[in-house]
Amino acid sequence: MKVSEIRERSDAELAELEKELRDRLVRLEIAKATQRANNNQLFSATRRDIARIKTIQAERSRGLTDAEEAKS
Repeated sequence: MKVSEIRERSDAELAELEKELRDRLVRLEIAKATQRANNNQLFSATRRDIARIKTIQAERSRGLTDAEEAKS
């Protein structure tokens, strides 16, 4: 998922998306434990998406904007 797609979502949508991604990660870990996981790239991609969401949520909570990010 691209950062621009994540930034377009509201805070409530981001919270829901994070929950869905965490659920997906748990299902992937269960599949891995039972040797049914066949695409290991999904683990890191899902973790990265969760990290992107949490980063954007933190930026919003601190009041950072794109203009402020460009200055630093």
